[in-house]
Amino acid sequence: MSIKWGIIGCGKIAHKFAEDLITIPNSVLHAVASRDLVKAKDFGKTYGAFSCYGSYEELVLNPDVDVIYIATPHVFHFENTLMCLHHKKAVLCEKPFAMNIAQVTEMITVAKENQVFLMEALWTYFLPHYQYVLDLVKSKELGAIKSLKADFGFVSSFDPNGRMFNKKLGGGSLLDVGIYPLFAALSILGYPEEIDAKATFGETGVDDTCSMQLHYKDNVTASLFSAITQQTNTEAILEFEQGTISINSRFHEPSSVSITKNGTTKTIEFPGDTNGYSFEAIHVQEMLAQNRIESTVMTFEKSLQLIKLLDSVRNKIGLHYD
Repeated sequence: MSIKWGIIGCGKIAHKFAEDLITIPNSVLHAVASRDLVKAKDFGKTYGAFSCYGSYEELVLNPDVDVIYIATPHVFHFENTLMCLHHKKAVLCEKPFAMNIAQVTEMITVAKENQVFLMEALWTYFLPHYQYVLDLVKSKELGAIKSLKADFGFVSSFDPNGRMFNKKLGGGSLLDVGIYPLFAALSILGYPEEIDAKATFGETGVDDTCSMQLHYKDNVTASLFSAITQQTNTEAILEFEQGTISINSRFHEPSSVSITKNGTTKTIEFPGDTNGYSFEAIHVQEMLAQNRIESTVMTFEKSLQLIKLLDSVRNKIGLHYD
């Protein structure tokens, strides 16, 4: 039996997701929606969607849609997700899940009340190279971990009204790309005992750059950085007692992993035929087939910890949204 997907929001990331979705067995891109009907129709034509809508509400009311992928700007995730859940539609919502822990908590509560599947679309968690690293860390093959360094920075063309720099749309480096280094620290080291952070702010009031230091027991540290005004290597380096693991650029998407031990380095490639979003989509379909309302990988608790961490960093740097 095929799973019929709907997509809300037809931006860049939705295109990548749709490209992957059409490669997955037992999945159908059934409907797409944009606030611009022409944009929805163009998107639908490209990926063979059966229905195209000029409003999100119309898509949600389509009785044939099984699960909806939400790819709208951050500030709309909360309201879009609640609308879907109240109409008994399963949801895969882009990261960050919402703007703060209060919103995420309510989303999870509504999912439980309606017995409907909900998951944050943190696609990195499901990528083979990242799962390989997590297994390697857990095995302690290189001994105990001592530190983690991770960054994600790029130069975005300045547009005060665009998603990246508009505070009303949840702009800034932390929520857009800083979430990846923070996720790496959380998934590898757990929740920190202490958080230090500082940021530089641009003319629109959002963080252009954000530097974060997370402190754990036994003097283990995570040094993290995000930017939308400067290019970085976008890699994650894990130092252990007996070696180093490097998740090479761009660590958050399908990449290679280099392991250095006793002065020798080996690099493992993880070739794939898709953009990488297929892995989380396949997982969602597996969860739906099992009638689950919560992912066994990207659990509700992990999403709550991640938004709690984001909230803490925002408080440290003095970044506040309406």
